[in-house]
Amino acid sequence: MTTHRAPKPVAHPTQTVERAVTIGLILAVLAGIGWIAGMIYTIAEWPL
Repeated sequence: MTTHRAPKPVAHPTQTVERAVTIGLILAVLAGIGWIAGMIYTIAEWPL
């Protein structure tokens, strides 16, 4: 009598998820840096 075995998982199935999360975090950091730079520029150029 044979037993049912689950298929072997693909090697590192979470790599694509990790890559997407890493890219998302990098984009978020770059957006934050751009926002801060814009605020500094706005304050520096504000007519007093």
